[in-house]
Amino acid sequence: MKKTDKIFIAGHRGLVGSALVRLLEREGFNNTIVRTSKELDLTNQAQVNDFFAVEKPDYVFLCAAKVGGIMSNSNYPADFIYNNIMIGTNVIHASYKHKVKKLLNMGSSCIYPRLAPQPMKEDCLLTSELEKTNEAYALAKISAIKMCQYYNSQYGTNFISVMPTNQYGVGDNFNMETAHLLPMVLRRFHLAKLLAAQDFAGIKKDLSRYKLGWGIDDGIDVNDNKSLELALNKVGAFTHKVVLWGDGSVYRELMSSDDLADACFYLMQNKEYSDIGEFVNITNGDDIQLKELFKVMKRITGFEGALEYDTSKPNGTPRKMMDATRIKKLGWNSEISLEKGIVDFYEWYTLGKK
Repeated sequence: MKKTDKIFIAGHRGLVGSALVRLLEREGFNNTIVRTSKELDLTNQAQVNDFFAVEKPDYVFLCAAKVGGIMSNSNYPADFIYNNIMIGTNVIHASYKHKVKKLLNMGSSCIYPRLAPQPMKEDCLLTSELEKTNEAYALAKISAIKMCQYYNSQYGTNFISVMPTNQYGVGDNFNMETAHLLPMVLRRFHLAKLLAAQDFAGIKKDLSRYKLGWGIDDGIDVNDNKSLELALNKVGAFTHKVVLWGDGSVYRELMSSDDLADACFYLMQNKEYSDIGEFVNITNGDDIQLKELFKVMKRITGFEGALEYDTSKPNGTPRKMMDATRIKKLGWNSEISLEKGIVDFYEWYTLGKK
């Protein structure tokens, strides 16, 4: 990519897309194209075709998606499969039709089978059944990978796909109903710490920035401390404890969105589809048991209460560590440790700093 090339970042307000915007700005790329979902509905084929016909982007980062945690994936599977299939289909086809030089398609580690051998290598895709709680999302993401592969084969396009591990970072979602694991739990610890300190001003400030979800916000009287406390209790934050879903036995790998953006930029600048193949994992190549992760988060946030596990809630996939062999052979390595990443993330969440 040249600094004057037109670069379309689909999903620029999302976790990964916003990290890419920041990175490209730092690197001096001054011709990026972005659109909000109100300005451009990526599920609408006609709108996407018209946009590509007018703007004629040279490069595309396809980061747009309907995303959510285990609860929203379980409750709204039709929304997840429809929206994500339509986004992928429309953007990939328009990129081919309007001769985009290169496209990067952003996937997810949930594409892998539920009981895939650990660490998960790229060639274990579609070898056994998926995790049921996010099957709809996974099927849509697998379709986009295959679409890129088939367009490359039939039309000679240069569309690459990357499968990142779980991310967190600046711009993350903290709604307890729809957030991913790390921001959801980080916020729970933070609210519990504020509650233990009887810092109701801090709690009100937090609730003014992010909704709790599940309709809880509608029933809160912000001028009544007891009402605030009861609302926080409903999402697992108490003065003396934090309630966590499952039993803490499963493992997860986590990566800063800034690290992921760096990997995507590296691949777009240096590697082609012929180098990468069907897709490549973007991963640190290590993971952490949730029991240990929660201890780290408890220490970083400064919460001094107990941890309680609600085993009536699902654990999700037992382990989701991806193999880093291929991405390392391609010349990229992660630079942000989990500890530093969470410290920086919590500082941004509480202070608004990058």
